[in-house]
Amino acid sequence: MAEQQKLNYKKTILIGFGFMATSVVWGIYDPYITKILNAMLSDSAQIAHWSDALIARFPALLDFMRAQGENVENAGGGFTLVPLFIGLIMTFDNVFGVIFQPAFGKISDRTHSRFGKRSPYIYIGAPISAVLFALIPWMFVRFDSLFAVMVCVILFVLVMSLWRAPVVALMPDLTPPKLRSEGNAIINLCGGVGGLLGMLSGTVILAVMKLLRADVSDETKIFPYVFLFGSFVMVVCTLILFFFVKEPDSRLKVVAERNKAMDEHERHAAQKQAEKEEKKQLKSHKLSKAERISLIFMLMGLFFLFCGTNAIQTFFALFADEILHKSTSQATFMMAVFAICSMLTAIPAGKLGKRFGRKKTILLGLVLFMSVFVLYLLTKQMTLVWVALIVGGAANMLITVNTLPLVLEIGGIDKVGTFTGYYYTATFSAQIAAPILFGMVRMFSGTYMSLFVFSPVAFVLSLLCISMVRHGEAVPDHLVKEAQMADD
Repeated sequence: MAEQQKLNYKKTILIGFGFMATSVVWGIYDPYITKILNAMLSDSAQIAHWSDALIARFPALLDFMRAQGENVENAGGGFTLVPLFIGLIMTFDNVFGVIFQPAFGKISDRTHSRFGKRSPYIYIGAPISAVLFALIPWMFVRFDSLFAVMVCVILFVLVMSLWRAPVVALMPDLTPPKLRSEGNAIINLCGGVGGLLGMLSGTVILAVMKLLRADVSDETKIFPYVFLFGSFVMVVCTLILFFFVKEPDSRLKVVAERNKAMDEHERHAAQKQAEKEEKKQLKSHKLSKAERISLIFMLMGLFFLFCGTNAIQTFFALFADEILHKSTSQATFMMAVFAICSMLTAIPAGKLGKRFGRKKTILLGLVLFMSVFVLYLLTKQMTLVWVALIVGGAANMLITVNTLPLVLEIGGIDKVGTFTGYYYTATFSAQIAAPILFGMVRMFSGTYMSLFVFSPVAFVLSLLCISMVRHGEAVPDHLVKEAQMADD
């Protein structure tokens, strides 16, 4: 009987610091960059000129922006398209992610260094990202330069997109395939902690500055310290990876595979044979037609899934204001409940994926998500909103924890970086598309109650796609052992 594998929690938590490094800065980036851009673009005469020209040519843009909850009327009684420009700029990270993450995931698969496949990208990318991130608010507060801010923002999101796929690929690289759902649960938990640190950083720094009796009448004065905190946490997390997480020297595998087929007496013949075996091995790594179909349906399922969840995260505050008559702070608290329930479910979700299968666990999460949303839509009872947030948060983690390992299992052990890139291509594409798609739905429906129609429909489409997936479950222990014995 095969020995039961167990997850090395200590090592996995240490690997999770890499994901925490990315999560803490994104927790700061979204709310604070929008404030910086709003302050700078609102004072721009050029933006005002472009706004007037666009409105004159495309008046329907105003209806679309109102549908997204934007206040398009300025103090002068006219209109402004500042929110539209902010929205475009805020998609840069997703656009760069779609373009560069698959490429650098694939490149890292082919990297051979004494530090391993992924670590070189992390050790170079993270410090550069930290410096660029810290510079953004200084360009605003100290120099009031929109050009300098945009240069720092573009370079920051570019560099982040170059090492995100490699840092996420660390966990599956160093974790047996059957344990990746549990490992991904730990990684998501670490990412959740990083996100909370980012979201709470401004509140904590403001409280400290008040305690020190510093002048905080202008909230922009704390921006540099908030960003500096994010950069500091990123560097600390990277140092933890550097000192405590050691990738195997990926050059050794290449040398071992090359020397294995060599024979002292028949070197020339063995070299030709090795070349044939290498070509055969490369062919064997290509996906079969059935695996390609599973991958396509899985990526489509991820796209629709993240369209549904992103719409909730993006527009819930506006839904709460219009339908529930809740303030922004109350809506933020409600979403925090959603996030906390997700975090608490992370480890159980990984264990369920391991025991009952990843696909079944994902489908269970989708059914739960749809059920509570539709239940509220039919009854419109306030209590059921809380039920939807609590159950939806748990269901979200049942899905999230198991989707990445399923995608990686289809690709195989030698293409972890490549398929991590595919995963983020699907999810980032959804994050670009969701605000636009739901904005159109909201514009034609006239109410944010349509959020509880849009998201369940997206989940149904996701469920239909994922139900067509036939690959991606972990290989049973006894088959792994047999394969290892055959290799030996």
